[in-house]
Amino acid sequence: MARTLLVISAGTSTPSSTRLLADQLADAVTAGVTARGEEIAVDVLELGPLAAPMATMMTSGVPPAELVAAHERVAAADGVVAVTPVFAASYSGLFKMFFDTLDPAALTGVPALIAATAGTPRHSLVLDHAVRPLLAYLRADTVPTAVFAATEDFGSPELGARIRRAGAELAGRLVTTSAVAGFGGPTEIPDAPRRSAGTDDLGPVTPFRELLRGHTGD
Repeated sequence: MARTLLVISAGTSTPSSTRLLADQLADAVTAGVTARGEEIAVDVLELGPLAAPMATMMTSGVPPAELVAAHERVAAADGVVAVTPVFAASYSGLFKMFFDTLDPAALTGVPALIAATAGTPRHSLVLDHAVRPLLAYLRADTVPTAVFAATEDFGSPELGARIRRAGAELAGRLVTTSAVAGFGGPTEIPDAPRRSAGTDDLGPVTPFRELLRGHTGD
């Protein structure tokens, strides 16, 4: 059965750098999942059209039908990519308001990849200072690599490599089987030592007595 990846984009223009980054991340996750011989369906949720329904829920407590449908898409997702533009040194209000309207348990245990865009690299820490704590509060299973893209980063090899690494990490959360070599899955480190199949032998262990020989403790 195909996995479902929900891509949440809080971009405020059409086109937007936020959506561009979201699409590139979705492509990287797709490559990682298909490399493992599995199928994936990508569903993109643009938050801009939900601004009014979210405001209605925040002021009345009653979610309009459009917002209920968006929440159902979150519930149906096997994994999430969440991308926000940076406003006032943090995530955008549109991005935060969507997560404020979610059921607090909606993302519990759901694999997630976080990303952000900004006009300057000075805002790169927003992912670890703001976005990651938000997803941690919602108990999402956020992958280690977060992706920040300033305007000048688009098209750079460094951003492309980070996108591929983050995509591979999320794909690994979605599918646990081995990747097919050469098709975009996680790559091995060149010249890394290999273990024999079926063994955890790390070689001889030096006793502490030998390691501490000659030391007086001073």
